[in-house]
This record gives sequence, structure tokens and C-alpha cells, in this order.
Amino acid sequence: MDDIDLPPSAPILMESIRSIGYTTEAAVADIIDNSISANAENVKIRFSPFGTEPFIAILDDGEGMNSDELNEAMRYGSTSPLLQRKDNDLGRFGLGLKTASMSQCRCLTVATKKNSKIEARCWDLDYINKTGKWTLRNLEENEQRKLPLIDELKKLKNGTVVIWTKIDRLIIGLDDTSIERAFSDKMDNVREHIALVFHRYISGEFGLQKIKIYLNENIIEANDPFFTKNSLVTQDDEKIRIDRSVVDIRSYVLPHPSKLTKEELEALGGKEGLRKNQGFYVYRNKRLLVWATWFRLHRKEEMSKLSRIRVDIPNSLDDLWTLDIKKSTAIPPEIVRKNLKRIVNNNSTHSKRTWTYRGKKETDDELIHLWDRISEREGIRYEINKKYPLVQIIKEKMDKDSLKLFDRFLDMIGSNIPLNALYADLNNDEKFLMDDEELILKQLKTLLFNIISADDQSFEEKIEIINVLKITEPYGSYPDEFERILQDARR
Repeated sequence: MDDIDLPPSAPILMESIRSIGYTTEAAVADIIDNSISANAENVKIRFSPFGTEPFIAILDDGEGMNSDELNEAMRYGSTSPLLQRKDNDLGRFGLGLKTASMSQCRCLTVATKKNSKIEARCWDLDYINKTGKWTLRNLEENEQRKLPLIDELKKLKNGTVVIWTKIDRLIIGLDDTSIERAFSDKMDNVREHIALVFHRYISGEFGLQKIKIYLNENIIEANDPFFTKNSLVTQDDEKIRIDRSVVDIRSYVLPHPSKLTKEELEALGGKEGLRKNQGFYVYRNKRLLVWATWFRLHRKEEMSKLSRIRVDIPNSLDDLWTLDIKKSTAIPPEIVRKNLKRIVNNNSTHSKRTWTYRGKKETDDELIHLWDRISEREGIRYEINKKYPLVQIIKEKMDKDSLKLFDRFLDMIGSNIPLNALYADLNNDEKFLMDDEELILKQLKTLLFNIISADDQSFEEKIEIINVLKITEPYGSYPDEFERILQDARR
């Protein structure tokens, strides 16, 4: 039997592979993966919508490549996914540089410097369509001089610049004004994506090479999705051993929104909001792959919106997690799913408690609440607690007719709660001022000072009122602060 050598058609395959489905931000992240694998300390992303040739370029000060290494890097399928990789290698199929780049442009140029020598290669789809072959262009020195950022590359000891031109997917059919706006919008997405995906590298987490990433000279700050400095770690870290590899899992519960600033809420919720961003955050070699998903192990509920679980996997388990080319999809193997199910249930309980009690003790449910939750066969309703101390005091001062009118007014308030508006605000993670701890404590301070300084009440009456406040919502939810403010008022 004779073997037949049947290589794919270069123009057809390269045109087809452009449609894998990269977003601009995911494509840029794929290029930065190579920079990290090359031990770069600085990555500069530049873009220009102006001139006859708009471009996007990513420059790093990594190890660079010689001529043979560059040729191999430009090869489609340059590395087998079956080979064992270095611990810091963020690649997978040997396709990322090419597929990510060509998804955004028709011309990919890579210039690199190593041992004082600059080499440059170019995949140009229009040129390949003419030749009909896998024709990788070798750029001579006179062609290199015209490349964006080439002068900055020359100043580096070693490094690489990846350049995208003929950016048809981004600018086709747009006029100059629209092109500028499209670039600006895309780069905003790139900034947010990079800040999240590489936040552990940008922060310089222990054991990682810290990296600085710039977008048109502006440094990108890390966006920590766990708000690590203020969040609760709900249980000891867990380790799942698979052969000789280890999956590390850490569970977080974010602070209640009332304890976050508007800027912190926006950073943690992003465009989607806290509810949609709950879930597992899967990292491969500390690089974020997949986030805000429960892998169908749990529903995205309002009460679990503060729950986030970090899952760290090594690149030695790529095949078990069915990692795709874009590094945007990963499915946990069954041995991991069993453990994740148990962990997510436990963490969601903590999230619910934080949401319900806003960081207060569970015994707070013994407080006298202003609102009563009443469950009936037809459904659930809320009504004002007419035995609430302040309500009782007001009613005692009313005559019979006023009392009837007041009761009717309280019933009207209970039956006209703006539920739709509240639901919309909760899903948008709006900060409710009436739930602001600082404001509540300020009110408590004023109230206690007025009680202590009142001349028309006996000492016993004052003590009775204060004791009622201690078990009344919302003030009784802060026992330590209550006692501190009370001591200040007595001085």
C-alpha cells in the first residue's frame, strides 16, 4: 500500500482558521502568554487607527528568538500538545500566535532580537493567495525599518514585537471617525480583559515573575476578582491529586456590597454585575482561563452572588480539562467535579449568610425587625411590624381616629413596596444608603446622645429605652459599636 502525502491548501486552511472565534481581547491575551513564557518583565501594547495602515503591536523584553526559533514559532502546529511543557509555559497547541493574530488581521509580522541580531518573518494572506503555497516571508533590513516599534525593539537587549496590519475584521466598512471609535472601544475591552486574566502576574504574586503591561504607555492595573484583602476565605485550601499533579482550590466570599465603594463594586461586578460573576475561576499556571461559571454544579442565585472559588490547575492536566485552542473553555474531569460540588455548596452557604446578615452574627435574627416576612399559601408578602418600639411610641400618642388612619397608612406602605425597582437595583449591585453601616452608626450615636441628655425622663426610663434599642433592628445588629457609642454618650 502506497502512502499519499496530502498537505492542506495553504490559502483555504489559513482563511478558514481565522474563524475560530477569538475576540480582540482574547487574541491579545494569547500573545501576552508567549511573552510570559519568554520571561518578559515588560509588555507594551500599542495601537494606531490613523494613517494608511492602522496597526496593533505587542512588544516584550523577553528572551527573543534566533532565526531557526522564529521559523519554528511561525509554523502552524509548532508544538505537540502531547509533549511535557515547562512549568511557566502558557501555550498548548503551538497555534496561539498564528490563530489569535490572523483572527484579527490578514498580515502577521513578528520581529525578534536575540544575541544582538534582529530577525523578522511575515504571514501575509494576500501574498499566500497569490502563491497558493505556505510562503513565509523573510523580511530584509530595509523592510524591517518600516515596522512599528522596531526602533524600540532595537534598544532592547532581547525581545519580540508582534505586529498586526490589514486589520480587516475591525475596520472594514468604517470611515476614519468610526475606525477611531472602534479601536477605542476594542482597546477598552482589551484593558479590562488583561487586568483580569493576568492579575496575578501584574500583582507580582509570590512565586511568579512580576510583569508590567502597558496600553499606549498607560500601565494596566490588576483587577483581583476575589478582593483578596477584604474577602473571607471560608475554609482551608483543598488539594486534589491526579497522578503526580495537584489541583489547588481556595474559596472566597466577597464583602457585602454595603461595605464596598462604588469603584470596588464596579471592579468586582464589571459589566455583568456580581450575580453573573459568581462561580469558579479556573487558572492554568496562574493565568485565568475560565471564570464566572458553576459548571452546572450550582445555579447562579442572588444569595450566592458573593461566592467565588479559585481553582488552580497545572499545564500537565490540559488534556483532562479539555482545554481549547483559545484557552477560553475548560471542563473539569469527573474526579474534580465531585470535590467541586461539595465545595460550592459549602461556600454558597457562607455567601448566603453574608448577604442575609451583612456580616452580622446569626443570633441577630432574634432582633425586633421593622419588617415582617409572612409566608402564605398564595406566596410571600412583607408588612411593617406594628409592634416595632418606635411604631408603638407613635401610636400611644394618637387619638382613636388618628390611630385608624395611621394603621391604614402602614398597611398601604406594606402593600406598595417597589419590588421591581428593588430587584433591578439588586441585580445592578447598587449600593443602598439605608444599609450603609457608617450612616446607621451615625444615627445611633445621635439617638443615644439625645436619650442620655433628655431632661423629661427618669434614669430608669432611659435604661429601658436603651435596652429596647439593643434588640431592635438595625441598631442591635452592632453590639460592640453600640456599647462603645453608649460609653461615649455617658461621658
